[in-house]
Amino acid sequence: MKYFQYLALLYTEIFLDWRFNRPGELLRRLNAFVLARNTSKAPGEPPDVPFTRDDLNKVAFWMATGSGKTLIMQLNYHQFLHYNREPLDNILLITPNEGLTEQHMEEMAASNIPCKRFSLEESGLSLTDRHTVRVIEITKLVEEKRGVGVRVPIECFQGNNLIFVDEGHKGTGGQAWRKFRDALGETGFTFEYSATFGQALTAARDDELTAEYGKSIVFDYSYRYFYGDGYGKDFQILNLREEISEEDTDTLLLGNLLCFYEQQRCFLEQEEALRPYNLEKPLWVFVGSSVNAVYSENKQKRSDVLTVARFLHRFLTNRDGWAVRTIEKIVQGQSGLIDQDGKDLFAGRFAYLRGLVTDPQAIYQDVLAKVFFAPAGGALHICDLRGQEGELGLKVGGSGDYFGLIYIGDTSEFKKLVRQDDSGIVVEDDAISDSLFASINDSNTTINILIGAKKFIEGWNSWRVSNMGLLNIGRSEGSQIIQLFGRGVRLRGRDFSLKRSSALDGEHPQHLRLLETLNIFAVRANYMAQFREYLEREGVETEGHVEIPLAIRPNRDFLAKGLVVPELPAGRSFTNECQILLAPDPAARVTVDMSLKVEAIRSQADGVVTASIRAGQERVIPRESLDLVDWQTVYLELLKFKEQKRFSNLVLRPETPRRLLEADEPRLYRLIADETVVRPRSCEQVALLQETVLSILRKYLEKYYRVCQERWESRNMVYGLLRENHPNFQDYTVKIPRSERQLIAAVKQLIDEGQRIYEQETSELPNIHFDRHLYQPLLLDRDVRIKTTPPGLKESERRFVQDLREYVRREAAGKLASKEIFLLRNLTRGKGIGFFENEGFFPDLILWIKEGGSQRIVFVEPHGMVYEKAYWTSDKTRLHERLRKLSQDWAARGELKNVTLDAFIISATPYDTLREYYGDGNWTREEFARKHILFFGNLGEVDYLDLLFTETSA
Repeated sequence: MKYFQYLALLYTEIFLDWRFNRPGELLRRLNAFVLARNTSKAPGEPPDVPFTRDDLNKVAFWMATGSGKTLIMQLNYHQFLHYNREPLDNILLITPNEGLTEQHMEEMAASNIPCKRFSLEESGLSLTDRHTVRVIEITKLVEEKRGVGVRVPIECFQGNNLIFVDEGHKGTGGQAWRKFRDALGETGFTFEYSATFGQALTAARDDELTAEYGKSIVFDYSYRYFYGDGYGKDFQILNLREEISEEDTDTLLLGNLLCFYEQQRCFLEQEEALRPYNLEKPLWVFVGSSVNAVYSENKQKRSDVLTVARFLHRFLTNRDGWAVRTIEKIVQGQSGLIDQDGKDLFAGRFAYLRGLVTDPQAIYQDVLAKVFFAPAGGALHICDLRGQEGELGLKVGGSGDYFGLIYIGDTSEFKKLVRQDDSGIVVEDDAISDSLFASINDSNTTINILIGAKKFIEGWNSWRVSNMGLLNIGRSEGSQIIQLFGRGVRLRGRDFSLKRSSALDGEHPQHLRLLETLNIFAVRANYMAQFREYLEREGVETEGHVEIPLAIRPNRDFLAKGLVVPELPAGRSFTNECQILLAPDPAARVTVDMSLKVEAIRSQADGVVTASIRAGQERVIPRESLDLVDWQTVYLELLKFKEQKRFSNLVLRPETPRRLLEADEPRLYRLIADETVVRPRSCEQVALLQETVLSILRKYLEKYYRVCQERWESRNMVYGLLRENHPNFQDYTVKIPRSERQLIAAVKQLIDEGQRIYEQETSELPNIHFDRHLYQPLLLDRDVRIKTTPPGLKESERRFVQDLREYVRREAAGKLASKEIFLLRNLTRGKGIGFFENEGFFPDLILWIKEGGSQRIVFVEPHGMVYEKAYWTSDKTRLHERLRKLSQDWAARGELKNVTLDAFIISATPYDTLREYYGDGNWTREEFARKHILFFGNLGEVDYLDLLFTETSA
């Protein structure tokens, strides 16, 4: 599970504990909090309403699409049953539609939670199934039964009910749902889950409802937090300044076709390098909230779907060379479409494409071949797939393959409009083909373009979406649009982390970001304006970011002082000098979470649609399951992976992969998965087991190689002079939301001035100025609006630099009179100086204490110690012990002898807190100091640094 899922469950556990065991005290404390808030409000500001006992009967979770609401719901079920002491009359799960009902039932069955569809004939819980969850759509609830059809009156659910509600506000009007919910939960307890509470409450325009949810939302992990933590794709919204003509609309659509083509080509050409990131073949979708493709506007028939179809036909026929001419303009950034900043909409784009080909005719021919499977072009054919409700296949005349699909509600009305349009598009029937939509996620699908409506928003599960065009967006449909957006930005990520590569450490393929970005555009400017408004209500930055370069200024006088750092001797190479054999090594133990992958594959195999994350437990693959694995294929795939990673000096024997998974003293992997992953019961599940084994072994192989490489480098380093080209000297890129125009202007002006940022601390761009640091400026991670690469100093690092600055000033004529002090921020893996024994460690800061002809290099790590491993098992805290020997070894191999190495942890966790559980629980400050763990003093107190400066390497 991810940290935010743990927090959601922890807060629920705390609330349920108080609600069942100390309800009176809970109510008293909540209202004391309300009173304190109301007391601090400004005159005229409306007061918060106090809590009542009824408010303790509901909790709600505001969590982004893809953040695991289904997992939270299933664990909430177990949490409530643990605390509940009263017999339940009903356990109900209420969904907005039948698709999500099927999804939830599949998920609960997989998690061994008893469930069934609600039936009037079986209402009420019997002794034999008293914990069974009954699932029903909110659209089937009525106040009283009338007429025929499946309708369930509320009175069927009288008694003590446990209610789970998934996006309940989507299936019916807000007031109607509220009436049903209040009746159902009158004497029981309710859990509600939604990604779009913000949109629902805005649409309801109900202050009372807003106040009610303000009390009940126990955890807010809405999309802005999900994205801010690095989860999901980046997104780029193409903002037009004003409405455009039909001609410009076609230009916009062609620009987006090129965006899609660039992504598709990158995916096909970089497939091996991209494999570890679990990306899928790109898909270009057009989506709207209306079920029908035809609607009325100002008493005129209008169809955005027809607009797209006309464009496709125009591109495919290329009359008068329009497509080729327009491609040339777009790629050169001269499309004539102007964004809100007055720049061409496509200026600076298509870097990957321009690096491959610039001839517009060649681009056009390749788009025809790769996207439309029709190198010669031709007319667009729209084919009604008989027997496949709502599906219209798209292909080029003379081509046998469908490249696209229109998936709408009323196909006959749309076909009639196409025939009346007389644009040359051919309409025909296809009585043979199977459903194109059902196979759209298959690896061998030919569908590159999907044009659809409301049925996309709920119940469709795909990882392919890379370009999204907006059609017919209505003002009352914010919740559905946020849901749609959430599905578009979903990402499996490397090692199924769900995160984009920019939020992960390490080096990544050069053009990966291209495929981790969702491009969003609209066929009409007012659609985009409404879409942006919805996102901004959710706290999402829609205007993108401005990236401002900031060059550092190294202090060349300091670099001329002969400071040294450990480095590999020139000409030495791990790849050329060391051959390694893949073998068991506890230091390379890996963790693989397959719980998300399980769901994705099952949804394809069983036709179940889902966007949730299933609860997984730690599992071991038994020997009898390992017998089901195709080890020859595993071996060949690992060889391919080894070549892809360029691990040419790694030897892999055919029998090794199985031995690695069978090793158990200690075990070399930690697997989080469903039971069916390790004990498959079908061919599909065996395929999943095969994929799981490969995921473990790929990750282990890469980590094992890095362990060996870093051990070899640690053993072979020598002292070398620190120079300006060292990777720790890296210029900054400052990233600020485009909407922060005043801040952008202030930061640009500060940088353009060229002096203040390098000589003093500034408010526009937070930094700490310490004149003994080897370059300026040294930025801080303090303003939430500003992100920098490399990242700024964290608070504990800033505190140390500030304390060191004060100490150096105070002792300049005293304890440091004969010494020179220099400091350098040490970057992370791939750039900074790291140490490796069992785990990699890159200390935050490097301190040189130079006296006469000798120098002492101290690696400093200021950070909290609450989650630090025990001293005797931590490479980080015991680094100072290793450095004594490494210092001697490195000196012996080089010419520099008067160099010593040392390391200190500066604990941001106070001594009184840390001593309770660190060591044997009785360590004194002196004992911590002997272990090179020091503690920050009170603000302004820097005497603790005496120990760092007087410590010797002995």
